[in-house]
Amino acid sequence: MAGKRPFGNPVPVSDLATEILDPVLRKRAGISIGLVQSWEEIAGPRLASRSRPEKIQWPRRLHEDDPFEPAVLVIACEGMAALHLQHETGEIINRVNAFLGFNAIGRIRIVQKPVISGKVRSKPALRPLTEAEKMKLSDTVGLIEDDGLRASLERLGATILAGRKV
Repeated sequence: MAGKRPFGNPVPVSDLATEILDPVLRKRAGISIGLVQSWEEIAGPRLASRSRPEKIQWPRRLHEDDPFEPAVLVIACEGMAALHLQHETGEIINRVNAFLGFNAIGRIRIVQKPVISGKVRSKPALRPLTEAEKMKLSDTVGLIEDDGLRASLERLGATILAGRKV
């Protein structure tokens, strides 16, 4: 059996992170990490890049005998994605309920805010190094015997020095 012994087979870090984060997300936002991870499949690639599920707001129950009421799924999205999301609300509710396995979500509330995406930020323009900076950098890493390590440290140093203001 894989993963049964304490010092046996390795366990992927993603599984460990899920075990740690899932209870926190459930307690704080009422949402599981599985829903967040599967958001692209639920909302589709067009909407998933510009939206994300924020939390599930469950209605308060005063007594245990109160009937079950579906929750509200709060979705953060940016700009025009809100309009597209509003038009696909019924479909998304059905997909989320199918994902969760029961009719948990009754409606969606859209909150417009910036959504962090996987877009790569443009690198800032670096200034050229002066001769004095180049000499100091080569003197600093000159005693390192490994050529690959020396070249890597020289590139790192050049990037750090070029990012500083003169």
